[in-house]
Amino acid sequence: MGIFSWKSKIIQRLNSSKNSRRKDTAPLEFKSFTDQQKKEAAFDTRDRGIRTVPLSRIVGSVGRYQDFDSRFRFIQNKPSERMQWIREAMQQGRPFKPVVLYQIKDEYYVLDGNHRISAAKELGHDEILARIVEFIPSKNTLQNILYRERAEFADRTQLPAEINLTEVSQYAYLLDQISEHQEYLQREQDHTVSFAEAALDWYRTIYRPLDTIIQRGRLVDSFPDRTVADLYAYITLYQWKQGRKRNYGVGISKLIGQNMEEFRKKMADLKSFEYPEMKRGITVFILMNVQAKKEDKLIERLYELEEVREIYSVHGDVDILVKVVLTRDLLSSDAEIISQFVHEKVRQLPGINSTNTLIPGFSKIKEPETSHDNNGSSQ
Repeated sequence: MGIFSWKSKIIQRLNSSKNSRRKDTAPLEFKSFTDQQKKEAAFDTRDRGIRTVPLSRIVGSVGRYQDFDSRFRFIQNKPSERMQWIREAMQQGRPFKPVVLYQIKDEYYVLDGNHRISAAKELGHDEILARIVEFIPSKNTLQNILYRERAEFADRTQLPAEINLTEVSQYAYLLDQISEHQEYLQREQDHTVSFAEAALDWYRTIYRPLDTIIQRGRLVDSFPDRTVADLYAYITLYQWKQGRKRNYGVGISKLIGQNMEEFRKKMADLKSFEYPEMKRGITVFILMNVQAKKEDKLIERLYELEEVREIYSVHGDVDILVKVVLTRDLLSSDAEIISQFVHEKVRQLPGINSTNTLIPGFSKIKEPETSHDNNGSSQ
């Protein structure tokens, strides 16, 4: 799912129009996977399965990097019959098997699917379904050490969101926290709890609430080179592990408590009036490309969803525009709630080829005009 602000979407459209009108200059460099693999000494691999990947993060090719420029266009500017067929098939909404990508850090390189990715970019798509094989950098730079620790943390926890720390060994501290929470849950529930289950409960009932408290307290403003996750690790180490009381600001120290499970219980007991951000609405617009013969049926199915407020069948680059209002609580992020709704309720509907999700950053809404009759009475 691609998440964009209205501003970035407008800029993207303007840039696309501008690029189409002007004559291209010399093509920019397209990255070679082999060169980057040697540079990072990335030879250990992990199969990451199938997931959607933003097209903007596909920066090179495994074997054909000399055939494309940095915008993934053929340098020869002579589209082949295969390329034309793929482009037309995508426009018609035909399904394709996942492309195959190699990943090094946050960048992706194409092993299979160069034509499909080139066509998708040309048609303005934002993401593509891919099978991922990750290559882990082995050079012992600080950046690579942190990257490996983050990858190991993600592998063990299987959390729905990324946690970014900037200090070495802090991921190990979080893993210890999850292990302690796993033992607590097993005692409390009197049955075996897997590490992944304990990690998810820890994330939703401990990490996310304290993450929100730190953000609301604006603590991170005093530490510009640190992340919210860094402050979470620092506070919980001193407060819960070492038992050293510190003043983190009005209301924050009171909420944190003396240990992790006390904090978890306190968060579960809070009422909405005690914590104003426990519930809030999220307005989302979903743009859909659908199969032509199933558009009417899809509109009916979408209309049945409680969260859907408005549906429009439109002409242009997309087929259907849907306005959705979701509700998130303290224990979830906007991205989690949106992703869950799109993947579990929308993408499961037959006939949908692709979706893009827009979150308005600012809005002004006019009140409905009130009409009057000849006697001056409002209607």
